[in-house]
This record gives sequence, structure tokens and C-alpha cells, in this order.
Amino acid sequence: MPLVHRRVTYKLYPSSRQAAMLERVCDLHRALYNAALEERIEAYRKAGQSISFADQCRSLTQIRAEDPAYLAINAQSAQVTLKRLDRAFQNFFRRVKAGQTPGFPRFKSRDRFPGFGFKSHGDGFRFTPGQGWRHGTLHLSGISAMRARGEARTPGEVVCADLQRTADGWFLSLVVACEPHRERTGDRIGGLDWGVETYATLCHGPFAFEEVENDRFLAAEQDALREEQRALSRALRGKRSKRTARARRLLARRARRLANRRKNRTHQVTARLVREHALIVTEDLAIQNMTASARGDAVKPGTNVRQKAGLNRAILDTAPGSFLSNLRIKAEEAGSQIMLIDPRQHKPSQTCPIFGMVRKKGLSERTHALPDGRVITRDQASAWVLWNIGQELAAAKRPETVVRAAQAA
Repeated sequence: MPLVHRRVTYKLYPSSRQAAMLERVCDLHRALYNAALEERIEAYRKAGQSISFADQCRSLTQIRAEDPAYLAINAQSAQVTLKRLDRAFQNFFRRVKAGQTPGFPRFKSRDRFPGFGFKSHGDGFRFTPGQGWRHGTLHLSGISAMRARGEARTPGEVVCADLQRTADGWFLSLVVACEPHRERTGDRIGGLDWGVETYATLCHGPFAFEEVENDRFLAAEQDALREEQRALSRALRGKRSKRTARARRLLARRARRLANRRKNRTHQVTARLVREHALIVTEDLAIQNMTASARGDAVKPGTNVRQKAGLNRAILDTAPGSFLSNLRIKAEEAGSQIMLIDPRQHKPSQTCPIFGMVRKKGLSERTHALPDGRVITRDQASAWVLWNIGQELAAAKRPETVVRAAQAA
């Protein structure tokens, strides 16, 4: 397998002096970002001139010569910040051309600017990993060395890095060029139906189903999150800066830990799936369409808006985009195959898994009656249809896989 880039995250443990210096450097990067954004806006407003990334890199040399404060920033690191702004404008124009809601790049407050990056290892930063890439030491130019805790699954060559400030402290995100590999212990074919009622439903043959429960992390934390939000609202009314800062920190910490639980579940489930399967067939989910608002407009107001908003929250709580992304990446490392089908063409949730007849079902219809009278869940029927597609693919390309799958079932 050729070298690929993977991210490895370590938690940093700076001293109080180092933490203050990190904050200062981050504020300088934020000021540079905002100044570069203002330059682009004013140049176009007053002269109709577009400022490019290369133009701003040349201006950076002059800024560093005139303002000694910016000599504390590594020159390559400052270019990473300017490149971040350039990408924001590229995405803005891309969305304008596509007719989407563009979202013009905006000035960054402290809470909206999480950190800064470095372009290449050895220029402004150096990471020295511990034995087996477990923990390590980060050396930053002008700030000195600090401990880093974490572990890389696949060691490699450090390419670049980002330092990110969160509610739980500072983190180092390394990009590593490596040759990742995962052991695969099974050769089964699996039909996989993602869902909200059940996080994942697998089919390995007729009536051979396996289900992964949906932990519903957001529902479990909803009351605590609302209480934290109320505390922040009360602190903002009182205009007490220390109390407000503490309330914001507690709310951000709870939200981050909720996100970490989702991420942990996604990694665990996708790792097990690719370890046990040679081929997984699932739907190519259009997440943006699935989570679109039902609000409508003044001419055509939507219906069941509150119910749809609740469904959207439940869908996003399962992180389907991250699930599919991790599934593809891990399958590549394990030598497994992922087949994404178009649900509008194959209609797995509307199709009978035995005779292939298509019958439209509403979202409230959660069961499927088979021709012999037996009843299975809607998700099981969909997974079964996806397994049938996998069998057809295997029969066309690898007949021996069908035999092994039938034996396993």
C-alpha cells in the first residue's frame, strides 16, 4: 500500500508560562487572519482589486520587518494562517457558482479561532515520539519543549501539524505519512443499513441479522446541556466576566465530551465491521438532503416542523457522514471493499428482499411483511436487500466468496 496521510492527536501539557505564550501566539495569528481579511475586503471595495494568497505572502515579509511582535511567529506558520483564509474565499466562490448559500468569510473572535498550524516538520516545530510512538515531546520555536500524551496507531514520518485550543486544553494534531494496515479476520459479505432507531443493521444471509444499538448520546445529555446553557444565559445577564467565562468553558467541555463519545463509537463500530467483512454494501447517504429543514417559506410554510427538527437532531447525533468516511478509510487499510449504492435507484427500504417487489412505505411504517407472513423490521429488510446486491456482485467477480458467505450464514 502506498504512503497515505493520517492524523494523530496528542494532548499537550504546557506549563503556565508556555500556556500564556501559546495564547499570545494564537492571538497574533488571529490578528493576522483578520487583517488579511480586511485587506481583501477594502481592496475590492475601493479599487475592485482581488488580493491573492501570493500577494499577502509578499506583504507578510514587510509586516514582519515593521512589527517586531510578528517575529515571534514562524514565517511558514503565518503562511498557513493566510492559506486558511484563502481556502475560505475559495469555498465561498465555489458555493456562489453552485447556487448554494455562500457564507462570506468573517472576522474571527477568540472563541472562533481555535489555533494555528505549521507547514513542515522541523520548521518551527519538531515532535519527538516516545517508544512505539506512545506519548512524546513537542518542541516549539520560541516556546520550548512540552509533554504530549497519546499514541499513534501507525507510526510514520511527520509531515505537518496543527495546534488546537479546546475547552480541555491544547492538543497537537499531526499529519503522518505512513503505510496503515489492518488485520481482517473474516471474509463475509454484509448488507449494512444505517439508521436512527438502530444505529446499524447487518444482514449476512436470509434471516441472519445483527444489530448495533443506537446509544442516543444527545438524548442522554440533553437535560444537562440545557442546564449549562441556562447557566450561561444567567451569567451573560449578570455581566460578570469570570462567571461567564466559567459557564462557557463548562458548556464547551460538555459538548466536546459528547462529540468524543460519538467519535469513539464510530471508530469502534467501523473497525469491527471491516475486520469481519470482505465486502460491505450500504447506501450512499445524501446527508444534507436528509437533514434539510421542513420550515419552508412565507409562501409555502412547512408542516411538522418541530418533528422534523427533532429527527434532524437524531440523525446528526449518529454522525452518518463520519461513519461512512471512517468505514471507507478503514476498509482500504484492511483490504475490504465498500460498495455504496444509490438509494433512489435501488430503493432498499421499499423493496421486498425475497421477490424484489417495490412498495412505497412512509417513515412511520417500521416493519416489513414477507410473502410467507413473517414480519421483520424495516431496517432488516433493507439490510437484506443490500446483502442480495452484494451477492450479485460477488457472483459476478468472485464466485468462491459466495460459497464462504453461504457457509458462514
